[in-house]
Amino acid sequence: MTALIIFASVGGIALLLLLIYLLVLIRPVGAKKLPPQLLCDYAHRGLHGNGIPENSLAAFELACRRGVGIELDVQLSRDGCVMVFHDYTLNRMTDRDQKLSELTAEELSQLRLADTDEKIPTLAQVLALVDGRVPLLVELKGESTNTALCAPVAELLKSYRGDYCVESFNPLLVGAMKKQLPGVVGGLLYTNVCRDKKKRSALNLALTAMALNVIARPNFIACNKADRNSLPVHLTTKLYRAPRFVWTVTSREELEEAHRLGEHPIFENCDP
Repeated sequence: MTALIIFASVGGIALLLLLIYLLVLIRPVGAKKLPPQLLCDYAHRGLHGNGIPENSLAAFELACRRGVGIELDVQLSRDGCVMVFHDYTLNRMTDRDQKLSELTAEELSQLRLADTDEKIPTLAQVLALVDGRVPLLVELKGESTNTALCAPVAELLKSYRGDYCVESFNPLLVGAMKKQLPGVVGGLLYTNVCRDKKKRSALNLALTAMALNVIARPNFIACNKADRNSLPVHLTTKLYRAPRFVWTVTSREELEEAHRLGEHPIFENCDP
């Protein structure tokens, strides 16, 4: 009898935890309709290649001319300016072996991208260039609890008249942006963090299970193409019907597959 009681208690606790996970923790905003203009193809860091560097004004201008959406990355300079750059360190794309956050906007503006004449742009410059011609998908960079990036990004987007949405791997940043910009469309980037980082920490397990969606309440999920069939992705996009973006699509075949699956691809190195 005692064993039966213990078994029933454990089963009840397990069921309660499962319900909390399904109904509270992983739940996105749900089937709320996104503006149809945001449900499009996005050029990953602009249309770059053939001498045009990623996240450059030239890459963004080419995407505008081709009429495709633009995905870009933002982070703060040392003096708090919103810069458009992917890596936390500068050495891959410039000749400086420092973190972007260690230099001022003025210092960063002097650096050449990939030995071209293109420079690291500010978000303000990108918004002025694009000027509503194509939708923007703005990735908020940051892997800590620091959400200082959100306020200056929100301030710039408040006066922008074009279509845009935001996303991040960090649920805290998505949640903070929703407080800064009520009504903003915010998505959660997803990958199997335990696999990618080769570490099963509590945080990595929570991120891999999307158990922190309760903080972000994402309007859409942007998943690694390797994880499109994972349980968390299925729960959020099938059960709760959140739109699914997929990254990074790198061939015409993958682009067509994404369209066939009803996904919105973030692509590079292939024609939209």
